[in-house]
Amino acid sequence: MKNRYKIPALLLVMGLLGGSCTTEFLEVRPKGTDLEANYYRNQQEAFNGLVAVYDVVGWQSSGYITKIGALNAASDDHFAGGGGPSDINAFQVISNYTLTPDTGPQGDLWRKGFSGIFRANTILQKLPGVPMDATLKARYTAEAKFLRAYFYFDLVRLFKNVPLFTSPVDAADMYNVLQAPPAEVYKQIEKDLTEALTTLPATVAVATEGGRATQGAAHALLGKVYLQQEKFAPAAQELAQVNGTPGGTNQYGYKLLPNFADLWKVSNKFNSESIFEISFTNTSAGDWGCVACTEGNVLNILTGPRGYRPQKAGAPDYVSGWSFLVVTPDLYNAIKNDPRSRATVANLDSLERNGIATYEKGYMNTGYFLEKTAARQVNRPTGAGAPELNYAQNMYDMRLADTYLLEAEALIRGGGDLTRAAALINAVRDRAYGDKNHHVTATMDNLMTERRLELAGEGHRWLDLVRWGKAASVLGSRGFVAGKHEILPIPLLEMENTKIQQSKEWGGTL
Repeated sequence: MKNRYKIPALLLVMGLLGGSCTTEFLEVRPKGTDLEANYYRNQQEAFNGLVAVYDVVGWQSSGYITKIGALNAASDDHFAGGGGPSDINAFQVISNYTLTPDTGPQGDLWRKGFSGIFRANTILQKLPGVPMDATLKARYTAEAKFLRAYFYFDLVRLFKNVPLFTSPVDAADMYNVLQAPPAEVYKQIEKDLTEALTTLPATVAVATEGGRATQGAAHALLGKVYLQQEKFAPAAQELAQVNGTPGGTNQYGYKLLPNFADLWKVSNKFNSESIFEISFTNTSAGDWGCVACTEGNVLNILTGPRGYRPQKAGAPDYVSGWSFLVVTPDLYNAIKNDPRSRATVANLDSLERNGIATYEKGYMNTGYFLEKTAARQVNRPTGAGAPELNYAQNMYDMRLADTYLLEAEALIRGGGDLTRAAALINAVRDRAYGDKNHHVTATMDNLMTERRLELAGEGHRWLDLVRWGKAASVLGSRGFVAGKHEILPIPLLEMENTKIQQSKEWGGTL
């Protein structure tokens, strides 16, 4: 469901148009003239500008596209699903690898990334001249650099060849913008995160600042950046800063929750395992007039079973959803005997066979749905706006079990301390099984299996497969072509009347 614009998205986002979801600490929604060049006159306006950057983290398009949703659809853990073969077409074409430069989720993901970058660059340019508390100014600067790095990391992983902006660019110059070598983009990401680390707070008050960047989040993101480039030793060092003693203590107070299923309780926001979280709320009164304006989590209604009807008392209280991103039989078979299965996969076929509930069989139905995000009646919004658009479940961008496994990967692939790598993997397994009787050795096969089971449905699987060089073998039957589908095509409209070039993987020259 690609939106057609008459000008490239890079030009549109320069206007810093209002975004979608906000962070927990947000009490204002800057838009329009609030974000023009003559803003940032005082400390409050600087804060509002920073909020506008965070706002893009939870961005959702009018076509229901999110990074997590699109990457789930592309992975072997999910089919696109929905109501038919063209329902949310961007999900369909990335799921069966028929996407083209003109069709797919790439336009929305490109626009999201550069919206965040342009907003970050604007506040970074304006902050030096704002009369405000110097300590707060330094913190806002660090947060904006963290966020710029965050958006660029997504862009360079997804597209490889992207323009590199470290300051605002006049609209008149946008048609002459060139793409930067990926190595330069990674260098800037590392620079931003290294500089941000010296000033970001070690922790934040969850009640008032939940969702804001911290030192732990910066270490975790920098570790991911190094790992993506196969800089294994520094990756392990950065991630160790976050992880501390496997299953025990660390300098930032992160701790695995005792119960895996508790991670998905809607009320359990910013818990001890959360490192960087995408925030949603049920108070934005989002309605059908502007799906992209809602601050509710659209994945909740997207992933619920279609036409769900309880038949017996005690049946799960799922809300009838739209049956997107159905779980594949391959994932179900991989996880069905694991203790995390019930908190990960909703087995609607089992409920139906036992007379507990019925449901409508949507497109590509497998009988398995994503339990982690399927909407529940207990969480159904009751305020203003369309209930379907106002669910309040947050999503994890980075959590401690993820960083445990990333550090273990860096140690295994880099020839590091395999005893520590095994301890990191097994700390995750100890939580899953509730005992220490299911330990495994530190091998890549065990690591890859553990990441799949622990992080299913959280948007990591496709990126993992590409990073491991396994995507072609795992996804070849879905249409994945080696040397092409490891990145997304540059959106067609970005190349119209500009100097931006298509990547060679997609028939271009760059």
